[in-house]
Amino acid sequence: MTMRLISVNIGQPRQVVWKGRTVTTGIFKDPVAGRVALRQHNLDGDAQADLSVHGGPSKAVYLYPAEHYAAWRQELPDMELPWGMFGENFTTEGILEATMHIGDRLRIGTAVVRVTEPRMPCYKLGLRFGRDDIIKRFLASRRTGLYVAVEQEGEVEAGETFALLSRDNHGVTVADITRVYAYEKDDVETIQRIVHLPFLSAPWREYFQEQLTKRG
Repeated sequence: MTMRLISVNIGQPRQVVWKGRTVTTGIFKDPVAGRVALRQHNLDGDAQADLSVHGGPSKAVYLYPAEHYAAWRQELPDMELPWGMFGENFTTEGILEATMHIGDRLRIGTAVVRVTEPRMPCYKLGLRFGRDDIIKRFLASRRTGLYVAVEQEGEVEAGETFALLSRDNHGVTVADITRVYAYEKDDVETIQRIVHLPFLSAPWREYFQEQLTKRG
């Protein structure tokens, strides 16, 4: 299947009132036309509000499959769901959690990126959707999207295709991380493979190492 960049979405942090308090969030992203510079930490014109949980080298760009939007539109028929609704920088086609391995390298435009981890929802997704239940729905759906690190800076544009440059031979998919984290915590065999993934971000590796240590 062709892997394609459907939409490039950026946004600056803004202040919004949520449950009686003012919150600063960068989850509001809008599609942009033309070529956009992709740098080590994010896209030009884009920024994250809370760098302790968003952004950084291993979470420079968030990808969300356009394929998932169809399912969400069925589940949430009363909501408008434009590209970028999940806070993703890249809305993609042909890149799915179950088929992308942690460590896979992709070229898009003149940039090279590497798959690092799934996205876990935080309360700001509830803020973006105006409903708390989206957080549980999001995790339960396993439609998490994925983060990539930027190995080579470059320029990208909606409509371009991704090229798979190399496939990580550990064979652990993005979906495997979510599955073992949230649903199959006793899958020790997969956890043992996960802790040896060189391109999985450090907090994830440390979490799974702790799980192994607890088992003795």
